[in-house]
Amino acid sequence: MAGACCKCSVSLSVFKRSLCVAQRSTGGSGSTTSRSLALSGGRLGERGVHTGCCWAARPSALRAVLAYRQPDFLCFSCQEAMSGSLRTCYVYLNQTSRSFAAVIQALDGELRHAVCIFYLVLRALDTVEDDMTIPLEKKVPMLKDFHTYLYQADWCFTESQEKDRQVLADFPTISVEFRNLGQEYRDVISDICHRMGVGMAEFLEKKVGSMKEWDKYCHYVAGLVGIGLSQLFSASRLEDPEVGMDTELANSMGLFLQKTNIIRDYLEDTQQGRAFWPEEAWSQFAGKLEDFAQPKKLESALSCLNLLVTDALHHVPDVIAYLSRLSNQSVFNFCAIPQVMAIATLSVCYNNPMVFQRVVKIRKGQAVTLMMEATSMRAVQSIISQYNQEILQKVSLTDPSRDKTLHILSLIREKSSLSQSTLPSRTQHLSPMYLSAAMLLAALSWQYLSTTAAQAQDTGDMQGHLPL
Repeated sequence: MAGACCKCSVSLSVFKRSLCVAQRSTGGSGSTTSRSLALSGGRLGERGVHTGCCWAARPSALRAVLAYRQPDFLCFSCQEAMSGSLRTCYVYLNQTSRSFAAVIQALDGELRHAVCIFYLVLRALDTVEDDMTIPLEKKVPMLKDFHTYLYQADWCFTESQEKDRQVLADFPTISVEFRNLGQEYRDVISDICHRMGVGMAEFLEKKVGSMKEWDKYCHYVAGLVGIGLSQLFSASRLEDPEVGMDTELANSMGLFLQKTNIIRDYLEDTQQGRAFWPEEAWSQFAGKLEDFAQPKKLESALSCLNLLVTDALHHVPDVIAYLSRLSNQSVFNFCAIPQVMAIATLSVCYNNPMVFQRVVKIRKGQAVTLMMEATSMRAVQSIISQYNQEILQKVSLTDPSRDKTLHILSLIREKSSLSQSTLPSRTQHLSPMYLSAAMLLAALSWQYLSTTAAQAQDTGDMQGHLPL
């Protein structure tokens, strides 16, 4: 992303040019800012974020997106220094991740390339998991062995029918750049890919039953992403080793995003025959998960919805603790933006009947504002407090989960209102102009990508399992 990739002198001019490109791209109806935006980092895998899992299920969608000029994310000197295969990887990143492309490319130094490749490897793995045309006897071994393909120069898979099939068809381009990474990055990516593939295979023929199984499933498809990213942050030395070693907090970061997307995507999932709400939760209120879409079941549906939102909120104290440890500005932005969007999404979903009638999303303008503001721990705590209070005001006197909800909201309020004077400012060494330009470009780039993709298809931003 210009302005954040190398802090070079051309960043402001690229920023201005991208601003013009984004403005032209949204000019049509003039209603882009009023359209809903999906959660950044949702279930990227389940359907695409199923975030979550397939993002561009129709071949026409990819062609339509390619018909538009992509904005310049990386400065010219950075682009010229990259190999042709690495430039292609960034093209695939922009094609498959409308939400995370900007913030990934805003990461500092070599970490940017490592996270880009990490994302594409998991996107390819997720595409295999999502493809219902692959028979189980073939899919299971592929998922379990996928990490070995990273070291097979010619391995590719051309039979996929999924929207993101290009990352499988041209996997040699991705794998060669994987092998060009430092050993410390390769070890992390290969290990997470292996563990995730095994976990995905386990849940192919297994429904999410208990709340513990829900946590386990979310760990495989999202918690491992948080753990892997944290280890990459530490491997880059942009963050302390402690960040990569504390797998519990990193896992919570992923679970919070994943659960938020699963909650939000109830209707879309059930209409497509997928069930990710845990049976232990919904069976308390209905005979079938699909029953919640019936108007006469609204009270029961809201009770289950609020129970799951309350469960997801239990990860917020860990999110606050994790973000408080980060010291690099680009890493902080990368981690904080999806998390504040998640709690904003939960605030919209809580006790909201619309969850059972359509996919509920935060407004695009609201999302852009969050991207601009979530650049310091003080700001993040303020945002969390705001949405925590919004949820509190919606808690019903008759809701079965009322006591549990009030308890976790109280804990979050306590954690998010710690003495602000003890919190370090992450922007003290950054020029306000630089930071504003970088974050605004991220927001505009995200808006541009989501707008052009929306013109190609009428689906939500997040359709998969991986929270990237």
